[in-house]
Amino acid sequence: MTKELKGKKALITGGSRGIGKAIALKLGRLGADVIINYARNEDAANRTASDLRELGVRAEIFQANVGDPKALDDLAAFTESTFHGVDILIHNAALGAFKPVHKLRLNQWDLSLDVNAKALYLLSQKLLPSFEKRGGGAIVTLSSLGAHRFIPNYGAIGISKSALETLVRYLAVELAPKNIAVNCVSGGLIETDAMKLFPDYEKFKDEVVKRTPAGRIGTPEDLAEIVAFLTLPQSKWICGQTLIADGGLSLI
Repeated sequence: MTKELKGKKALITGGSRGIGKAIALKLGRLGADVIINYARNEDAANRTASDLRELGVRAEIFQANVGDPKALDDLAAFTESTFHGVDILIHNAALGAFKPVHKLRLNQWDLSLDVNAKALYLLSQKLLPSFEKRGGGAIVTLSSLGAHRFIPNYGAIGISKSALETLVRYLAVELAPKNIAVNCVSGGLIETDAMKLFPDYEKFKDEVVKRTPAGRIGTPEDLAEIVAFLTLPQSKWICGQTLIADGGLSLI
C-alpha cells in the first residue's frame, strides 16, 4: 500500500472504537500520524493507538468531551503542541438519546447539537490557523440517513446531523479558497456497539437488510475507505458534499 498520507497529521474525534477506530487505522495505513480523541474509554483509545504504532506511525490519545467548548480549547492546544499543526480533521464523535422528539428533554436536545454539530463548528475555527500554516488540508465529518428522513426514536440525532450537513456546505464554500476541502459521509445502518443501543436493534437490523440492495448492513471499514479517500489529493474536486454510502438503502 502506498503511503499517500505520509507526513500528514490527523485528529479524529471519537476515534477509539467503531467507525472512528476504522478511520484511524485506515489513515495510519496510508502513513498519517493520528491523535485519537475519546470521551471515556481510555483502554480502547490506548489499544487503537497501539495498533497504529504497529503500522509505523505516531499515535497519541487525548480525552475530551467534544460537547464542551473548553474541552475543545484543550484538544486544539494539544493538537498544536503535539503535531505542530494538523492536515486532517475527522469529526466522528456523535451522541444522542433514542426517543421520540416530543419526549426529549432540553438537555438531551442540547447534547446532540453540541456534540454532533457545534463541535465541528468550533474545532474548524480553532484549528483554522493550523490548517493555514500547513497549506490546507481536509475536514470530513460523519452523518446518517436520519438527517433527511424519519427514523423512529432517532430525532435528536437526525436533527443534529441535518444541521451538521448544512454546516459542511457553508464551511466548504468559505474554506475552499484556503485549500481546505470540507465534506461529509452519510452511512446507512453500520454494525457498531453504539448502534446496538438502538431500541429493538435486531428487528430494526433485519428490516434494513431486507431493504438494502447490497443485502447487508455496513461495516466501519466500509465508511473508513470513503472517509480516507476524501482526505487524499484525488478527491480535491469534491467540495461541500454529503456522500451517501448505504449499500443502496436510500434508493428504495
